[in-house]
Amino acid sequence: MFSFDVVPGSAVRPVIEAGRTDVLDLVRETYLLHRDGGTINPDSYFLRFPEKPDSRIIALPAYVGGDVQLAGLKWIASFPANIRSGVPRASAVLVLNDYVTGYPVACLEAATISSARTAASAALAAAALRPSGYQGTRIAVVGAGIIARNICDFLEAAGCAPDSYVVHDIDPVAAAALAEHVRKSIGRPVTVTPDLADALAAETVVLATTALEPYVTTPFTAGQLVLNISLRDLAPEVLSAAHNVLDDVEHCLKANTSPHLTEQLTGNRDFVDGTLADVLAGDLAVEQDRPIVFSPFGLGVLDIAVGAYVVQQARTAGTAVAVPDFFGETTRW
Repeated sequence: MFSFDVVPGSAVRPVIEAGRTDVLDLVRETYLLHRDGGTINPDSYFLRFPEKPDSRIIALPAYVGGDVQLAGLKWIASFPANIRSGVPRASAVLVLNDYVTGYPVACLEAATISSARTAASAALAAAALRPSGYQGTRIAVVGAGIIARNICDFLEAAGCAPDSYVVHDIDPVAAAALAEHVRKSIGRPVTVTPDLADALAAETVVLATTALEPYVTTPFTAGQLVLNISLRDLAPEVLSAAHNVLDDVEHCLKANTSPHLTEQLTGNRDFVDGTLADVLAGDLAVEQDRPIVFSPFGLGVLDIAVGAYVVQQARTAGTAVAVPDFFGETTRW
């Protein structure tokens, strides 16, 4: 009952890299469990700073039932100015609690887990929402950060194999670095374009930026798939002209995300077709007569599920660090 492990990033990353197909399966199962009421996913809490409006620290509490039976909290910071110093934008920890006793059982480095579960959700959507496959198509990635790199890796693990990639970022160094990763680590042809319009013309567009407000105002064309991972890039008129699939309707329609702005503008939610879990369960078939936009707010239940897997694998590998006597009192008297 009183064991407590710390899993550092040096232990988390090898588990994720070796287990991408497992993570894809876990994220799929967790979406379906969430849809069926087997999870608890309260609203995230945003700690914001008046003098640093682009920065925030977010608390995501959640519980996953089923085979996991763990609760927990991800505490994740997003400080975009970090990238000017070559430091990752996001940092995070994840605390997991036993459902029976409530005692915490582990603390994990979680920026790696967060980017992996985000990338896995994008890859699942890519596979489900383009059932005809990726032969003869391009995937464009707008925003060349760590999440973008992970998305490319998980797209490959999910079997979404385009003829080529195209990368766009306002930072040419970052764009070149992501292109080199795609070329060397994934083995796909890739080009870098300074022209945003060129990237937005690809059959599949991945948006993974730190944008705080919409800058894409022209609707996409029928058959295009947009993975709206950064959530705030698209103007309401773009979503209004598309089929829209979310990860969770209530969670997506807040915090001035693109779907939330669309709801505010239209006064309704008629533009939302359903959730990715509906698609995965076979209850929603999205037609290709309009562009399709997938907008995931990012659910804490995914962090819990992937975190539980990482802890288990790290314990097996001997890379989890046990902390003896972590709890000050283990008896009432």
